[in-house]
Amino acid sequence: MLFKIVDQRRHQCCYLLDYQCFKPSDDRKISTEFSGDIIKRNKNLGLNEYKFLLKAIVSSGIGEQTYGPRNVFYGREECPTLDDGISEMDEFFNDSIEKLLARSAISPSEIDVLVVNISMLAVVPSLAARIINRYKLREDIKTYNLTGMGCSASLISINAVQNIFKSNKNLSGGCAMLLTNKVALKHKAMFKLKCLVRTHHGARDEAYDCCLQKEDEQGRVGFHLGKTLPKAATKALVDNLKEISPKILPVRELLRFAVASFLRKMYQNSAKGGGRPVINFKAGVDHFCLHTGGKAVIDGIGMSLNLSERDLEPARMTLHRFGNTSASSLWYVLGYMEAKKRFKKGDKMFMISFGAGFKCNSCLWEVMRDLGDPNVWEDCIDSYPPENLANPFMEKYGWIQNEDLSTFTIPE
Repeated sequence: MLFKIVDQRRHQCCYLLDYQCFKPSDDRKISTEFSGDIIKRNKNLGLNEYKFLLKAIVSSGIGEQTYGPRNVFYGREECPTLDDGISEMDEFFNDSIEKLLARSAISPSEIDVLVVNISMLAVVPSLAARIINRYKLREDIKTYNLTGMGCSASLISINAVQNIFKSNKNLSGGCAMLLTNKVALKHKAMFKLKCLVRTHHGARDEAYDCCLQKEDEQGRVGFHLGKTLPKAATKALVDNLKEISPKILPVRELLRFAVASFLRKMYQNSAKGGGRPVINFKAGVDHFCLHTGGKAVIDGIGMSLNLSERDLEPARMTLHRFGNTSASSLWYVLGYMEAKKRFKKGDKMFMISFGAGFKCNSCLWEVMRDLGDPNVWEDCIDSYPPENLANPFMEKYGWIQNEDLSTFTIPE
């Protein structure tokens, strides 16, 4: 019985064998000039909308090297078809999965679990079935097709695989990530999952309503971001950190924070009271992999965790180079740190992401070996971080700030 217990615990570990990020071709890059063309050909915009978009783009932290889907280049962004969505997924799956399997030397027949997540596209047969057909995976493979989970879907997918590993020995599962609980493959693993915490505030109306896909008065589908979003995100982050902190931080740091919090509460009404104590996540974490939801998101997490500019650099550079790629953004941030050769064996890396619902998910990985393999950053990593992250939108389109609503006409 003792042997069975020990053996079962050995196979409940979750290792990341490899991962692969997708990099489109250079003809898909969205330059400042092309972005302006896209905005100008939208006949539903007026002066106020132009000013708002300019302000949003300038402060977004996104550079000119990011990419767009093919239908945008064909001028069909207002009426994308189902085929557009499917072809975009095929392009990603065929490139990333092919490279992932080749680099890891794993045969498709060895994969036992397949978890696919996609923000909004729902097709029949499912995307999971499409991958099974493409790579001729086994008939007894366990499949999970997740949709609508938004930017936090990666950690939800990992959690699903982690739970499957708890009841099944010697399994592998993969998409852009290849995970396993096979002890025999431990020496090949890049990371070992130490713990994962998911926080969901969907029962609260202010959290559920703050980020919704909906139609406007004219029937156009888009995303509504409510004024309660910052509050909902902060609450989800705080609750998530409260749960995961005891799992990843040393006892001495937890005791220090507890004593500091007690003393502040004790003297909060006196002159002896200081500022709010901040828990030091660096006491148990070496690297921070943050969701690139936007410049404000990165700044907010950095302030909450008291992180340095070096800690925030991978997320900022990923936002500048690749933009907000939703659930996959964490892996581009991870790729940046690997390309910079920051990971050493034994290091701890903290991942955190947000998603509509409202959700906040986080996890801690342990680095299993020194890392520095080539990835999507290979051709540009030496030029990052650039001296200036400012994009040229204000320089090119700043004149619109001086336009008058009564005399403004859409430029040709």
